[in-house]
Formats: sequence, C-alpha cells, structure tokens
Amino acid sequence: MQIIKSFFIGLMLFVPFLKGYASELKDSASFGFDTYADNNDVQVYSPTFELLKTVSKNWLVGVKLRVDAIAAASIRLGSSPALAKPDAQATASKRSGFDDIRYAPTFFVSYDDGENAATVGGYYSSELDYVGKAIFANYTRQFNQGNTVLGIGISQSADTWSPNNNRPLPKDNRDEQKIDLSINQLISPTLSLQFVYSYMNSKGFLSSPYPFLIQNGTFIGFENYPDNRTGHAFALKGLKYIDDSNTMNFSYRYYVDDWDISSHTLSTEWLHDINDNWMVGARVRYYTQTASNFVKPIGGASPTDKYIAVDYRMSAFDSYDFGIPVRYKPSLESPYTFTFSVDYYRTSDNAYIQQWFGESNIQAIYTTLRVDYEF
Repeated sequence: MQIIKSFFIGLMLFVPFLKGYASELKDSASFGFDTYADNNDVQVYSPTFELLKTVSKNWLVGVKLRVDAIAAASIRLGSSPALAKPDAQATASKRSGFDDIRYAPTFFVSYDDGENAATVGGYYSSELDYVGKAIFANYTRQFNQGNTVLGIGISQSADTWSPNNNRPLPKDNRDEQKIDLSINQLISPTLSLQFVYSYMNSKGFLSSPYPFLIQNGTFIGFENYPDNRTGHAFALKGLKYIDDSNTMNFSYRYYVDDWDISSHTLSTEWLHDINDNWMVGARVRYYTQTASNFVKPIGGASPTDKYIAVDYRMSAFDSYDFGIPVRYKPSLESPYTFTFSVDYYRTSDNAYIQQWFGESNIQAIYTTLRVDYEF
C-alpha cells in the first residue's frame, strides 16, 4: 500500500514546499484531476482543489485538498498479486468501489514584501491504515536586484501506522525531516541556474507492514528495514530562454544515503508557444539507482535475516519517463488557464517486481488536468 502511494505522490508533489506561492500575491483558485494506471492492476484517481486568498498587500492564506482514490490488487487481495493471480480476476470482478481512499488537506500562510518571501503551513493525511501529519516552512531572500535568490526550507512529519492485517510492528511511527538549501542565479538574460542541497532523515517503521517473502513454499518473513535512514541530495536545475517561442528546462540530481543507495536523475523539458493561446512541450526523465546494503538476490534470503527486502526500490533498477504537457489560455486577458499532461513511465526488468507482481517491470500511464482561475 505504502509503495503505491509513495510512487504516485513522488510523481505528483502535493506539499507546497519551496513553491513560490508568495510571489506576486494574487487571489486564485484551481481544480485538478490526476490519474495513474499501471500493468499491475494499480489505479489511482486524484481530484485536487486549491484556493489562495490575499488578506493584505503582503499576506496570503491558502488551502489545498487532495483525495487519492486507489484500486490495487495488493490491497484488495491482502497479499502479493503474483501469488494470488489464479483468484485475482474473480475477486476483482466482485468488488465495487475503491480499495482505499486517502484525504490530504494542506493549509499555509505566505508573506511577500518584494525582497523577502516566506511560507509556513501544515499538512494532514488520513487513510485506511496510515495517518500523516507534517509542518513545513520556507524562506527566500532576493539580492543583486533580484538576480540572486537564496532559500531555505524545512519540513517535519510525524506519521502513524495502523496495519489492517493485525501484524504487530516493532514501532508504529514514521517520522521524517527534510532541509533544503537553494541558490538561484541569473547567469545571463537568457539563462537561470539553481543549485539545491537537501538533507533527509527518517526514523521509525520505514518499510510497509504488508509485503512478505516466500521461497520454495516457505515463509521467510515480512518486509523489514533499518529504523533510521539519512540521505543527501544535490540538484542542479536550469531554465534556458531560446527565443520568443521556445524555452528549455533541465535538471540533474544525485542522491546518496546510509543504506548505500545512490541514484542519478536526469531530466529535460522543451516548451513551445504555438501562439498567444497554446503551448505544447515534450519531456524526458531517466533515473538509475544502486541496491541497498541489506537487499539479497532472489532466493538468497533466510528466516534469520535481520532485514528483509521485498520492495523493488531497495534493489538496483532504472526507470524512464516520457511526457507531453499542453497549456491553453483563451486570451492574454483571460483569468483562466488550462493545463494538461500525459506521461508514460517504465522501469527496467527487475526480479523483485517479478516476484511480487508477476510482471517483469512496471509500466504506467499518468495524466494531469488542471484549471487555474485568477480573481
């Protein structure tokens, strides 16, 4: 369950962390609808609503509500979809509704005086077996006539597990802290670069209560990870103005943690203004990572192992993403903006994906539809 949500939320960032809500404060409202569907019987439908309201020249308050309606065989069948495949179709045909629904409201307040901008807020998430709570704050300061911007962001979560399989957990908490430090520099009239360093620390029960490992018909144990994880990420992002109709975004991110997982993420996006009303683009993203220091080859685990990995994200794998974003604005004066995107995601073939899902890889299509309105 947590695997599904972490993946989907990772693709669709839901917390306004380090996002410039306070830049040029305006009243606005938006409605969005995101979808996700993959080849492992996972479907997610996520409507979102956001309202931003200025209360003075420098102050703004905002609220955002996201609902994730999830249908997944791993939730519905209570076990590995691969192990339950003979009965999966019959079970799926009998169900009605979704297997889990997650409600996630976010509240925040922003301040902007032209040189200083700050946002503080809180987040709450409730679902079948997991309650998440977080507070976050970020601050940016402009220098050099706005050509240089320094930023810092902090978030702290305090989540609680309540698994519905009655599995006793060594701990029921999952607490995470993140600190972002950033510098944005205008290199030339047509090029802007941003460097971001991120520190992340997680404590508590960091795996999922549900995945388990069976080898040769023998139950080896439930998934279990170390109860502490510290990671560091370094990212370089750029925005390049090509001409009046074309711009490019690009980024590189390197991540490393004390579980010996290291990753590289490369992405680029091209945006083209067809005319004053329409914009279309194309984007590509490549991700690769090494394995954790406690994952073992398929068939190599033992019931006496302290840690057991079932999630493929603890192993080495690659993934690819190809997307097309489209934006439409009826006129330059129109208060409405319509945004749509569709992406195709695929992992490399992976033995852990095969073991749990019965498929050699994960292939997914996800979409985003958003309507923005400025008062």
